[in-house]
Amino acid sequence: MSAWCTRPAASRASSVASDLLPVEEARARILAALAPTAAETVALPEAAGRVLARPVAARLTQPPADVSAMDGYAVRAADAVEGATLSMIGSAPAGRPFAGEVGPGQAVRIFTGGFVPAGAEAILLQEDATAEGTAVRVNETVKAGRWIRRRGLDFTEGHEVLAAGRKLTARDIGLAAASNNPWLAVHRKPRIGILATGDEIALPGDPIPAGGIVSSNAHALAALVKGAGGDPVVLPIAPDDTHAIAEVAGTAHAFDLLVTTGGASVGEHDLIQKALGGEGFELGFWKIAMRPGKPLIWGRLGRTPVLGLPGNPVSALVCGVVFLIPAIGRLSGLPGDPPPTRRLITAVPIAENDRRADHLRSAISYDSEGRMRVTPAEMQDSSMLATLARADALVLRAPFARALPAGAEVEAIVLADLGV
Repeated sequence: MSAWCTRPAASRASSVASDLLPVEEARARILAALAPTAAETVALPEAAGRVLARPVAARLTQPPADVSAMDGYAVRAADAVEGATLSMIGSAPAGRPFAGEVGPGQAVRIFTGGFVPAGAEAILLQEDATAEGTAVRVNETVKAGRWIRRRGLDFTEGHEVLAAGRKLTARDIGLAAASNNPWLAVHRKPRIGILATGDEIALPGDPIPAGGIVSSNAHALAALVKGAGGDPVVLPIAPDDTHAIAEVAGTAHAFDLLVTTGGASVGEHDLIQKALGGEGFELGFWKIAMRPGKPLIWGRLGRTPVLGLPGNPVSALVCGVVFLIPAIGRLSGLPGDPPPTRRLITAVPIAENDRRADHLRSAISYDSEGRMRVTPAEMQDSSMLATLARADALVLRAPFARALPAGAEVEAIVLADLGV
């Protein structure tokens, strides 16, 4: 039997349905079942935001020689004493090294990044000198080594400059370029199939069936997937028909993760488990002790993991934040850490919680002293997408959390921190 389950999905469904799995355990089990995608080599401009599959070593030494950190004069330390006059024998701009050697009583005009000539031991700043023709008067004594960047100060050839598993920032791209690496091995962007189900839903702009609604989940989840570093593929809407839903089994192998939305609950039109069960679907777990988003499915269809999200738009997106973003992180080569949280101050009292972990859609404001305050929306219905769109944070409430007065600290996921 697969490690995903100990009995076939059909016989497990009834026993699993009575359980409410804690959020943290559900997320841990999802991440444990995922592995990073294979490596691919991409050009440096395409690597930003990707995760390194192999470490990056410098292909040169930086700086390649002792260089000047400032504009001024390359001098011998013994000569660079206040009141001395030196003879300028040449110049060393960046990219055009001085070929000679600095001898006693001599100086070479040098510019930032210029190679320090042989014999020179310090840089006399141009603002600390007075030049008249080839004569340079020292107005301030300079110590040996002053204003010189030594060879290899930043890195040396063969030195590891970027570790595998790092999500590449603009700073990292700059370092890779400086270390002469035009190509990088990164994990392939995970391909995430997104399947919306339901007779009642229509695509934006299409005719809406009687009693129907416009489908928002697939588009919102595609944007979330893209923002998390995945490659979303939105599949055609599947009606509430087991055969139609089962047809997706033929395309599941093309994805690193299949995400369904709708059909995850227990109604007679909630058909995800039934439809995929006949195609060999193995159920890992079902139903989470969270609000919104209790009817969440996790399993495997062949070699493809399946995450079945609820159909309510707020539930789908909150589950996307809590489970899908970390899953994409793990597939992309990251650990898949939980969404980062902050400690904020609630501006209003918050009622005690029941047995499910709550994720209150909340607005952030600032008091007169510039401190962040968070205010949960009065209505927290899982169908109210406008409330979620206006929210700045999800205030986290543990199961059976006690009531809190205004001014109390709460833990919250700030949505802007995730780019959601």
